[in-house]
Amino acid sequence: MIARAGAGPLRRLVVLRHAKSARPEGVADHRRPLAPRGLRDAPAAGRALAEADCLPDLALCSTAVRARQTWELASAQWGTPPPVRFDPRLYDAVASELLDVVHEVPPEVETLLLVGHNPGLEELVLQLAGDSLDDAIEEVRTKFPTSAIAVLAWHGPTWDTLAPATALLTSMIVARGGKGGSK
Repeated sequence: MIARAGAGPLRRLVVLRHAKSARPEGVADHRRPLAPRGLRDAPAAGRALAEADCLPDLALCSTAVRARQTWELASAQWGTPPPVRFDPRLYDAVASELLDVVHEVPPEVETLLLVGHNPGLEELVLQLAGDSLDDAIEEVRTKFPTSAIAVLAWHGPTWDTLAPATALLTSMIVARGGKGGSK
């Protein structure tokens, strides 16, 4: 279950799946760019994070082109983006590998944004969530689509104490931009 208050500061892990990518012929998976819909949805994800008051202190982002573009477009929606670390370990990672990277985050970071890929991100969210508000867990189980955002909250003195079933999944948002690109 969720650690009680007093077990450390409230921390939030914000998980963002990259926006919709294109599949150009002859382009390696790691180099795939965002599709037109992804170019609209990524800024919407940034706005959704700002509206939900979930701006991070630090972002960890996959080195894949589509993840980097998602980060750049989302963070451009904020006044001053936080520091970002592009980590090749986040590309094609499974949940346990993602958690290993999260465990390395400095303790002064209270809200961390993780930008990456499925199925690893979905597996991580489901593994860490001991409970959820409303039906957020069921939403993630049903589908964690491109531009999906999951917010996990927990109390802990350091990031390396985050463990399976210790976080509360407080929300699941699917950010979508308008067809005109300005939404």
